Amino acid sequence: MSNERLLQVLRTPLISEKTARLQEAANQYVFEVAQTATKTDVKKAVEELFKVTVTAVNVVNVKGKNKMFRNRSGQRAGLRKAYISLADGQSIDVIAKP
Repeated sequence: MSNERLLQVLRTPLISEKTARLQEAANQYVFEVAQTATKTDVKKAVEELFKVTVTAVNVVNVKGKNKMFRNRSGQRAGLRKAYISLADGQSIDVIAKP
């Protein structure tokens, strides 16, 4: 897989209280991924970019919320999340600053 395609598959790591608990308890990390990305694409991208061993990938489509803005209804964009489980003893530093 080309380096350009790797960067298109993984968009951004999602950091929240829930994902922090998943990192501590189950060694899982959460990334926002492209809508067209498959589980195998995500697995290859994580393994090549971070040099880790991925044991499982779960992909979830999150629908955008309906919101009102100045008496007009609208909808926020949906996203696709990937929950990535790593092998024991491995980790990813998702908060690292360049």
